[in-house]
Amino acid sequence: MPVLNAIAGYAEEMTGWRRHLHMHPELRFDCHETAAFIAARLREFGVDELHEGIATSGIVAIINGQSAGPTIGLRADMDALPITEATGVEYASTVPGRMHACGHDGHVTMLLGAAKYLCETRRFAGRVALLFQPAEEDGGGGEVMVKEGVMDRFDVAQVYGIHNAPGVPFGHFTTTPGALMASVDTATVVVTGKGGHGATPHDCIDPVVAIVGMVQAIQTIIPRNVYALDEAVISVTQIHTGSASNIIPEDGWFCATIRCFDPEVRALLKRRFHEIVEGHAMAYGVTAAVDYDWGYPATINHADQAGFAAEVAAEISGADAVEANGCREMGSEDFSYMLEARPGAYLFMGIGDGAGLHHARYNFNDEAAPVGASFFARLVERAQPLG
Repeated sequence: MPVLNAIAGYAEEMTGWRRHLHMHPELRFDCHETAAFIAARLREFGVDELHEGIATSGIVAIINGQSAGPTIGLRADMDALPITEATGVEYASTVPGRMHACGHDGHVTMLLGAAKYLCETRRFAGRVALLFQPAEEDGGGGEVMVKEGVMDRFDVAQVYGIHNAPGVPFGHFTTTPGALMASVDTATVVVTGKGGHGATPHDCIDPVVAIVGMVQAIQTIIPRNVYALDEAVISVTQIHTGSASNIIPEDGWFCATIRCFDPEVRALLKRRFHEIVEGHAMAYGVTAAVDYDWGYPATINHADQAGFAAEVAAEISGADAVEANGCREMGSEDFSYMLEARPGAYLFMGIGDGAGLHHARYNFNDEAAPVGASFFARLVERAQPLG
């Protein structure tokens, strides 16, 4: 695998960065220690501009090339997850109840490796904008950075990102033009009836049977309202009610995750969800309050940029290790907001066997960091070559 020689030489240093980050995970927008560590490395490398405090704790760093030209954006997310680590590694999280269970420590390391190389070589025209983003897992930091104007402020012309993929062969890349990852919405429904004794249901208005009816009917939306070739998922993931076997509760609630790729399907799912809940509430004589959280939009790659990124990945890993028209998936990503603002593409990069994302035993494969860094660096050199 032709990892760039200079970046291969950073491997030990990159492992040190990644393991430091792994030991000190932070959540949502509160990534201040992470950002301070990143900023210190970037100053050592000699970036030309360093802008901190974006989206609370995000960073944008600028590296100038050798001649005038456009600006290409490279993004890495920084935040961890509220999970208690179970890897047993010597560099495990030092913060109880938090860990880098999605590999964002690896993503930061890959972008830092690329930054060091690009600062040393500068074999490109224009500029590189390094986008270190908080709150991907929860909070939509990508949206906040876009709303704070990073694309316009730094004149970003196109933008790219990578996510590691455990279980995918080491160094293999996959992407696709168009929709790559789904939108994600979350619905929480509070159902209120009239509680009482379990022996006298005729004196009560039972929220339990209403919730059961709603959940069953909601599961008919996709097979009976969505065209069979328009993929979508509705999963009811929580139901909470009741306190004892002989008490009909006063209220209860349930929630669902709702995912699809097409904006029209997304609107249909929302409309039918409300109609079913409202209709069943009337039928069962309960009241129902729906909190429908409109979450991340679908991650939609731009065709030209996705094809170009696949070509660059093939330079790094070989053509046989790149799937340019891969399958899309129902996971979601707030990189979607950056792709709504600018042309670009998102890719998955295999890190080999291991526990899956968001698992307490997940651990990023340090050998993969130079591969991802080489991809980012070569992407810049190919996208903005010297004349």
